[in-house]
Amino acid sequence: MTGRKTRLGELIGRLTKVANSDPDPNTVLLPELHGLRERVPQLTGSLVASIDGLLITHDLPAHIEPNGMAALTASQLSLSHRLVTTAHGGGFHEVVVRGSGGHVVIYAAGWTAALTVLAAPTVNVGRLHLESRPLARAIADHLKALGKEVRAPEPAGKHELTKPPVTNTRRRERI
Repeated sequence: MTGRKTRLGELIGRLTKVANSDPDPNTVLLPELHGLRERVPQLTGSLVASIDGLLITHDLPAHIEPNGMAALTASQLSLSHRLVTTAHGGGFHEVVVRGSGGHVVIYAAGWTAALTVLAAPTVNVGRLHLESRPLARAIADHLKALGKEVRAPEPAGKHELTKPPVTNTRRRERI
């Protein structure tokens, strides 16, 4: 009976496997992250994560857990997007977190991903932005070309958030 189950499992496995002809995002994006590290002095690491917190690729030091950092990126991206939308009604582009140990900068990479860059406290932040912003746009283009981007719905306009509630306009008759 177990031999029969094994053969059945192998057959189902062969029938359900789908050939993946798309290039792996790692082979496309990882060289971009390495190039960023070479161009920006005092850059300590970077990663690309989906807005769902899934790791796409990374160039992080060994002491940082990539999947945890991807999840943190997604939560910060969500918070920042919500903050910008509430305050100004526009889209999110980037957030800079400056701590005593260095900088963490998160750039929107299209609608479905983010580029997170880690740098030393003495990094030239202007140079970091100059190199990272175009890379975030290139990452968005790469993911779109790979068919990984799905456009999110536009957020509700400010006027829709402030509409008065619908009330019953019928007058009550006195008896």
